[in-house]
Amino acid sequence: MHHNSVPVGDRGLRKILIFGNSGAGKTTLAKRLCNSDGLAHMDLDMLAWAPASPPKRKPLPEVKREMDAFINANRGWVIEGCYTDLLELAAPRSDEIIFLNIPVETCIANARKRPWEPNKYASKEAQDANLAMLVDWIAQYSGRSDTFSETAHRAFYQKYQGKKRVFTDVSVL
Repeated sequence: MHHNSVPVGDRGLRKILIFGNSGAGKTTLAKRLCNSDGLAHMDLDMLAWAPASPPKRKPLPEVKREMDAFINANRGWVIEGCYTDLLELAAPRSDEIIFLNIPVETCIANARKRPWEPNKYASKEAQDANLAMLVDWIAQYSGRSDTFSETAHRAFYQKYQGKKRVFTDVSVL
């Protein structure tokens, strides 16, 4: 057996966190892993925000309850997002992290060609109306110090004790 393969009987046991900048390919990789390994998928974008205008983050205890319910309901899973504070809540119950540290230019190009995400936007037009703000935000990745920043992602990667991988090019995945 190849050392990176997972025995069929153990496929549902993988518990993976995927993180990186917006546009890095987190959702694409998560969906691929979920399909190939029979894992449940959680996109933190769908969990992090309260239904409010302007958008407002949900309180961490509420998010933790929802994440714990997801983790408890699934033997194997992938949780993906750019929220280091939320990833830290799931880290003790994970066994692997994947840091997609993709060049900002690639992330911006990916964001520009992203298909409509109906789970996040009412229409492709609504999604595209948000694109300029998203591109600016992606471009600031290495200069920010918030929970979504490269600095926070690097620190999370460094202190994680389990299996961990970093990719700077998604074409190798």
